[in-house]
This record gives sequence, C-alpha cells and structure tokens, in this order.
Amino acid sequence: MIVRCPPPLVDFIHNYEFFFIVGHKEPDADCVGSQFALASLLRRLGKKTQLCSAGPFKRFEILPFKDLFLTDAEKIRAEIKKAEENGQKSAVIIVDCSSPERTGDIEKAFESLPLAVIDHHATGKNNRGVLYVDASAPACVVLIFFLFEEFGIEPDQEEAKALFLGLCTDTGFFRHLDSAAEEIFTLASSLVRAGASPKKTFGSINGGKSLDSRKLLGAILSRAQLYFSGRLIISSEELAETERYGLEGRDSDTLYQLFFAIKGVEAIAIIRQESQENCAVGLRSLDKLDVASVAAALGGGGHKNAAGFIRKGTIATLTQDLITEFEKILK
Repeated sequence: MIVRCPPPLVDFIHNYEFFFIVGHKEPDADCVGSQFALASLLRRLGKKTQLCSAGPFKRFEILPFKDLFLTDAEKIRAEIKKAEENGQKSAVIIVDCSSPERTGDIEKAFESLPLAVIDHHATGKNNRGVLYVDASAPACVVLIFFLFEEFGIEPDQEEAKALFLGLCTDTGFFRHLDSAAEEIFTLASSLVRAGASPKKTFGSINGGKSLDSRKLLGAILSRAQLYFSGRLIISSEELAETERYGLEGRDSDTLYQLFFAIKGVEAIAIIRQESQENCAVGLRSLDKLDVASVAAALGGGGHKNAAGFIRKGTIATLTQDLITEFEKILK
C-alpha cells in the first residue's frame, strides 16, 4: 500500500502563502505533470504559486507546459524577493527528486526557503525539510493525487490530464505494473472520469516525432552489444549524433521497448556522449534486477528498474565502468 500524505506536509502547506514548485533538470512528464497539478491544487487552496525548472524541455509531450515555468535563477530570486516585500511567507516544494542539486542551475535561488519534498525515488540524498517520499509509488503524480484526496478536492479536467500524462509516462502506459497495481488502476479510472483521455495521452507521448529521431534510433540500435550471455545490452549515441540531432524530441521509451523485445535481455544501458568530457547514461531493467544500485555506484540514482547518471568520461570508459558494476548484480 502506497503511503498517503503525511500530516507534516499538510501542516507545511497551511503554514505558507507562496510556493515555488520546483522539479529536476531535464524534466519528464511525471515531473512536469506533478508540478502543474500541485500548483493548481495549491491555488485552489488560496495559495500563490510559481513553477520553476532548469529545463531544458526536450520532450514533445511536455512542450505545452514550457511557458508556465521560470527557468532562470535570477528571475526566480526576483520573484522570491517580491513575495518577501509583499509580506508573503514563501516556501519551496521539490517534486520528483529528493536531492536539491538535481534541480540544476536554479538550486541556489531557493536554498534559503523552507523546503518540502514529494518524490517516489529511493536514492535521494536530502534530509532537510518535510519529506513525502515513497518508492513504492510508480510515479510522483500518484503522491500528488493523494494530496488532492487529503484536501478533499477532486482534480478538474486540466489537473486530471496532467496527472494522467505523468502516470502513463512513468508506468510505460501501465505495462510496467503488475498484479499488485489495483489501486493505481482505480486512480487512473478516476482521472479518466475527470476528463483525461487515454487515446490523446498516448498520442501526445508517442506522436510528433521527427524523421531524424527515427534515424537516431537506427544508429543506436546498430551499435548495440550484448554482455553476460545476453542478459545486458549496451549501446551508445556518439557526440556527432548528439550535436546533429540535438536533445529535443527524444524517444528513449521506444528504444528501450525494442531492446527488451530481444530474448534474454534483462538490463539496458544507453550511453550518450553529451560533450567531450561528459556522458549521460540511462539504465533500465526487468523485474528484480536493480539498476539503481549501478547508477548510485557511478554517481546517479533512480528506481530499481529505471535509473541514470551523468559522469565524466567517454563511451569507451563508461562501457567498462558499466560492465564492472553490472558484473556485481549479474554474476
């Protein structure tokens, strides 16, 4: 059973008037959907809110939300100062990550504010402020939905659409859920009843792709290699491809689906060379295999079945690092 909203968070919300709702850098739909719905709920409770994100808004399905966010640290500081000058007690709520540093370049802008965290990742490093963290929740929007329940407010259509989008994103349109997920389907049903459309949500997640994005998928597929008797697959995106195709409109979910269709594959690692110095690595696994432990060992974090990290190095050096860490859980 997923933990319902703890009383300290309810008290936190009652105690402040202006909330800065912050998510992690490179936001996905679960992050943005959680931020949007939470801000809307707080406004319905008579609070003032400001959405904040370091961006970039790379994913097609979250682009409609982009203009609602402040992305510049100086502008965020100016809003915090304005709230203080107006005598409004301000606080920050971070969603979909527990570590403030994961919010990126905007972290310093709100470090002096009282803090609450709403997150479903188990690998965060934050111990400051009010925490509502439950790794058994398949998406952060689930915890935001329970916050609606706590205040006795039913999501309206726009809130339901944002919550459903985040839920579908982090559950792979429910394919990552198992037989213990009855309460999640009950939640999904209530969001559809409130006006969320599964058909339109699927289209927003899977449509709108460019031809270049399909070519990039082909390039990454073509250089995939199997390890540990086919249990692990590692592939990569070279710097020239990152520079050519950019970071907009990525379709990693489709890529992971294609790799998991290969018989015997239990874990996937995709290394993207983002600069001459750094790589971003995405990890996915099936069932009990814990890729969060691999990510944590290499400076990142995430869920048991979905994690990642950014690290100095090249595709070649990080491939070896990954093999070393995966040997610990695949041997």
